[in-house]
Amino acid sequence: MTDELKRRIGLPLLAAYGVGVIVGAGIYVLIGAVAAQAGLWAPLAFVIAGVIAAPTALSYAEFSARIPQAAGEAAYVRAGLGSRALSLLVGLAIVIGGTVSAAAVLQGGAGYLRAILPVSQHAAIIGLGVILTLVAGVGVLESLSMAALFTVIELTGLGLVIWAGFSAPPVAVLADMPAPDWNLIAAGALLAFFAFIGFEDIVNMAEEVRDPTRTLPRAILIALIVTSVLYALVAWAAVRSVPVADLAGSDKPLALVWSAATGQEARFLSGIAVFAALNGVLAQIVMAARVLYGLGQDTPWLSLFHHAHPRFGTPVLATGLLGLVVIVAALLLPLVSLAEATSTVILLVFLLVNLALIGQKRIQPQAPFRVPMAVPVLGATLAFAALVATFGGVG
Repeated sequence: MTDELKRRIGLPLLAAYGVGVIVGAGIYVLIGAVAAQAGLWAPLAFVIAGVIAAPTALSYAEFSARIPQAAGEAAYVRAGLGSRALSLLVGLAIVIGGTVSAAAVLQGGAGYLRAILPVSQHAAIIGLGVILTLVAGVGVLESLSMAALFTVIELTGLGLVIWAGFSAPPVAVLADMPAPDWNLIAAGALLAFFAFIGFEDIVNMAEEVRDPTRTLPRAILIALIVTSVLYALVAWAAVRSVPVADLAGSDKPLALVWSAATGQEARFLSGIAVFAALNGVLAQIVMAARVLYGLGQDTPWLSLFHHAHPRFGTPVLATGLLGLVVIVAALLLPLVSLAEATSTVILLVFLLVNLALIGQKRIQPQAPFRVPMAVPVLGATLAFAALVATFGGVG
């Protein structure tokens, strides 16, 4: 074993990884939920959600240039807030959140696979989980290359949905837009915000990225911009071609968009949703393993995970353990409520990272990539407001 990971990743693969993690499987069902809140203004809700995510993404970008380490958020909180205990808790929260998220997505992906192939749910979960864990353990270049392929498939599906939505006879046009109800749009934006979660995973690849102080901030910004534009286009294509009430009442809203344009069933979207789920699971296993690897550097009882395979250059022990936990959790646990709790954990981490950057900028103003102090202040404010809204039941 060695303690060093291999730096094999450049900007294109890292940006593709970020886009794939953010897009994930959620956008295939989230459009309906956002449309139920914001109505024809759903595209604006997605734009606002991207704006809400932007300050925290920029805070991550600066921190990734300051501290390019695998245990990203944990290292940031320790540097900015000076608390080793809080840093460890944040790192473990990221590992647990990523594991639970991967298990939930693996369940969903297995369900989509069963709609295409005659296999049992348990067999699908175990088979997909083992394959993805092996890919994650073989090498980061192989993992991110596969994730990039899955991302291309995801984006192709969304591109077809956008084409279908703009080709279908319109049921809504700009001239028919009602006066905006900002309370409903805000509720829709709060839901849409969770579709942007995932950019933070990019920073945990820091020790396998070439020229991380330049590559990491660029990859974060590219991923956020690409997904913001994509979401707005998908949302407008959806509300343009399908009545809002139908979108809100469907568990496969994008299939309705395709049917509106072609008059045919969209079984192929189930196949694409499988790849989207696989992408999400693979990305979360890869990310969580790097965080566990990074935590092992400074935490004695986790030090056994701070090793990389001499041939593959990956944290194989952390990857294998997390892959096993993901499979078992997907088989045994009711994960809906746990997945919702994961979103709350991520918002808490966002709040702490922004506060940590405020502290770090006061201690050491200079950095390879810098944003104004107003950025982490705004990011912390928005994350806190989203937490309050979440606990208050908004959306």
